[in-house]
Amino acid sequence: MATPKKAPAKAAPAAEAAAPAAKKRTPNAAFMKPLTPSAELAAVVGAAPLPRTEIISKLWAYIKEHKLQDEANKRNINADAKLKKVFGKPQVSMFEMAGLIGKHVK
Repeated sequence: MATPKKAPAKAAPAAEAAAPAAKKRTPNAAFMKPLTPSAELAAVVGAAPLPRTEIISKLWAYIKEHKLQDEANKRNINADAKLKKVFGKPQVSMFEMAGLIGKHVK
């Protein structure tokens, strides 16, 4: 009669906790540098110079406020008249949005 095999032992949670703590990330200065938006982008996020991270945050706030996310695929953004001037096309993926924004900041 064969004996049942034992399942391999799982690592104890204490062993995982003993790993060295990860270094706290420091913000990249390039992302925090205030950038001036173009006239088309300023119509959406405002004309004041903002860091790139804040520009993206304001864009998402605008997109959610105006319900511009595609209902079938939430990763796509349907551009209204203001965003169409920024993106250059009627629909963009959220992954290409940051690249398209780069053309509208100095």
